[in-house]
Amino acid sequence: MTLRIQCLDVDCHDPGVVAGFWEAALGWRRTHDGADQIVLEPPAGSAEDGVAPDLLFLRVSDPTPGKNRLHLDLRPEDQEREVERLIALGARRAAIGQSTDVSWVVLADPEGNEFCVLRALPGDA
Repeated sequence: MTLRIQCLDVDCHDPGVVAGFWEAALGWRRTHDGADQIVLEPPAGSAEDGVAPDLLFLRVSDPTPGKNRLHLDLRPEDQEREVERLIALGARRAAIGQSTDVSWVVLADPEGNEFCVLRALPGDA
């Protein structure tokens, strides 16, 4: 059987706001821009193009009950600098019960979708 993940779907009230945040955060391109659906893909010709799943932002009217069951983990070259940049784009720090000695930072996008900024891999900095 051949099976691959095509996209990760993000339910949101305002796809334009949430997709705009992730577009700036990741440097990805919009390949579909509708009123109720926006698709982001890696930059054309990049190593991730055609490999990484697309991000599909879908307008939903229902509120998200409870904690997200799926979130993104991002691996930057410089964690502190990336956290500062993402906050400047509209993210906010999120407390989900993590201890103060963890190696990652939990943030939330403009609609509260949580994601983690991991530490750089050894040799990446």
